Amino acid sequence: MNGVPILSVMTWAPFVSALAIMFFARRRPMLVRWTSLAGATVSLVASLWVYWAYDRELAGFQFREEIALVPSLGISYLVAVDGISALMALLTSIIIFSGVFASWTVKERSQEFYALLLILVTGVYGVFVSLDLFVFFLFYEIAVLPMYLLIGIWGSSAEVRPQGIFGWAMGRTGVGTKEYAAMKLTLYLLFGSAFILVGVLALYVATGSQTFSFLTLASMEFDPALQTWVFLAFYIGFGILAGIWPLHTWSPDGHASAPTAVSMLHAGVLMKLGAYGFVRLGMGLLPDAAVDWAWLVGTIGCINIVYGALSAMAQIDLKYVIAYSSVSHMGIVMLGVATLTPNGLNGAVFQMFAHGIMTGLFFALVGLVYEKAHSREIFKMGGFGAMMPGIATAFTVGGLSSLGLPATAGFPAELLTFLGAWSSEYRWWLFPGVLGAFLTSIYVLRVAKQIFWGPESADPHFQNLPDAQGPEWAALGILVFVLVLFGVAPSLAIGPVDTATIPLLFRLTGQ
Repeated sequence: MNGVPILSVMTWAPFVSALAIMFFARRRPMLVRWTSLAGATVSLVASLWVYWAYDRELAGFQFREEIALVPSLGISYLVAVDGISALMALLTSIIIFSGVFASWTVKERSQEFYALLLILVTGVYGVFVSLDLFVFFLFYEIAVLPMYLLIGIWGSSAEVRPQGIFGWAMGRTGVGTKEYAAMKLTLYLLFGSAFILVGVLALYVATGSQTFSFLTLASMEFDPALQTWVFLAFYIGFGILAGIWPLHTWSPDGHASAPTAVSMLHAGVLMKLGAYGFVRLGMGLLPDAAVDWAWLVGTIGCINIVYGALSAMAQIDLKYVIAYSSVSHMGIVMLGVATLTPNGLNGAVFQMFAHGIMTGLFFALVGLVYEKAHSREIFKMGGFGAMMPGIATAFTVGGLSSLGLPATAGFPAELLTFLGAWSSEYRWWLFPGVLGAFLTSIYVLRVAKQIFWGPESADPHFQNLPDAQGPEWAALGILVFVLVLFGVAPSLAIGPVDTATIPLLFRLTGQ
């Protein structure tokens, strides 16, 4: 592979597939699907090779590529990966590869659907590999903006019964509709993007307007006052995408209204962009402010954990349960980051990967259940395990990973995070973290029992439902396999990630 721009191949293969779909696959649904799968496969193979070939002894940023774009402004196409971004690129590849299979039955305007999906994924790859902050921001916007069309056109509207003193307003504004969810998501994320852009430009000006290179910026010491407000700008901007409380409210609506593959990418990958951007830019470039504000990040992370779990317990729509579960699990990520310990930061990155696979599996399963039963209302369904044992088994495995059962990827992620919390300056963070895990076990087991393992529903619409079929098995099998593999062998993730987190912590704490 020497001389092959492997990161560019990984990043741009989905975009090339999207162009091929738009130009050559019009009104040919099967060609659309196979072209999409080809692009996803190229990226998957490339990301696997990068992850396998990454030199842990050498560490640092590897597979570097650089092309000057606007030399007068210091803008260049500079890409490379370290242990963290290599794992996130692998996560993205697994989710989009599975998502293509999970969307195999999309019939309405499948050409545009797959093209937008692949363009979105191109942006996600670009964020994870970019080391030029200007190009990073461009890819970040490419990853966010297609969500509006994907949800607004191919999404679904949930049945929401407006209640309370705001019931009239909720009814008038269309709460629960896919159009409302698409607009709310877009406005929230663009609001966050404004904070990110201001922070990036502030650092650019502070360097003398010479470069946007992360490597150059990371070698500089910025004024403490500048660090403080730019760090908070990054925290708000990236935190909105990561679903931090109380700026998370776009997320459950977006999750619930998005089509299956978009939900998988939304929760499995896009929310990780927020956490990754915060770690890479907020902590990597502004170490003094990161240490000073760790108490805020960790405390809000604890609120996320408990609030998200309690909110998930209160839902009757299956998609909203998974959506609020994502808010809770992203709180574990932010808690691990705030501990400023090796275990905590490794656990946070591992949790990003584990939760991405787990929630991708969940949303694939919810999509299958809805397609076959035409319902997402938890307490109307029942006894599906006898009719669809494959789907029931996959849901149970995902649920057990969600609550942190040993031998699933969720266990080492949560364990490392909690160990980091206990060894941090704020030991009390451990208690809301463990409480969140306890609450998660309650709502996950309750949902699994009600829908799959309890008595059969008397509703005649739920009789003789088929199990997963054909390409649907591919998505479920891949995601379940990865959950178990990384649970049994967590060193597969911790090994390369550790090469990036230890230097970062040394820069933050000097230890």
